[in-house]
Amino acid sequence: MIILQAKGGLDWQRLLLGEEEWSFLLETMLRTGVMFIIILVSLRLLGKRGVKQLSVFELVVIIGLGSAAGDPMFYKDVGLLVGFVVFCVVIGSYKLINYLIASNKKFEKVVEGMPVCLIKNGVFKIENFKKEPLTEDEFFAELRLRGVSQLGQIEEAIEESNGNISVFYFSDKEVKPGLSVMPGALDQYVRAIKDPGFYSCIFCGFTDELKPATQHTCPSCKKLKWTKASHRKRIV
Repeated sequence: MIILQAKGGLDWQRLLLGEEEWSFLLETMLRTGVMFIIILVSLRLLGKRGVKQLSVFELVVIIGLGSAAGDPMFYKDVGLLVGFVVFCVVIGSYKLINYLIASNKKFEKVVEGMPVCLIKNGVFKIENFKKEPLTEDEFFAELRLRGVSQLGQIEEAIEESNGNISVFYFSDKEVKPGLSVMPGALDQYVRAIKDPGFYSCIFCGFTDELKPATQHTCPSCKKLKWTKASHRKRIV
């Protein structure tokens, strides 16, 4: 909405400064400089891990620091000392909770969560996968970025407490047939097996050599849909 003066012209001062005066720009520069220094010092106190790989708890800390830094920068009614006190409380809480995490495993599990195994020997751990806010497409994309084309290449895949995916691979000699993770691979499935060969369950990735039959039940997840297994080696 364009703000107009009484004579129909633009009120540039109100448009650019709101209710503040031009002199407040200099104060804003000073406030921003002070808070910028406080942010740098605070992140240094958090340590390298607090900046590189954030857990849920550390992400809350960073958001809290950002909120505390923003208001004193450009709100005249929020003093710098108030923002500094907020920073001190957030950093102090971070140090205290880190101490409790280091001394109590149960507390660590509550605050940061625990690593979860998603794939074991080329097969989905379905119950674990259901608990995580991760879609199949997102997970397959993560695997493809690591050069994985099918689940038989994976010995174990773990979702870490910070959300990263750790993947441990079979050697080329140990790679087994497995469910393809390539785009569109799960769209081509069958219930009745006409040609003998290795097939993968499209739901859990269980792979076995099947003979012709009108129906095969997956022994792992009890589903009935199969697709031809991929025999590809991992591309590094």
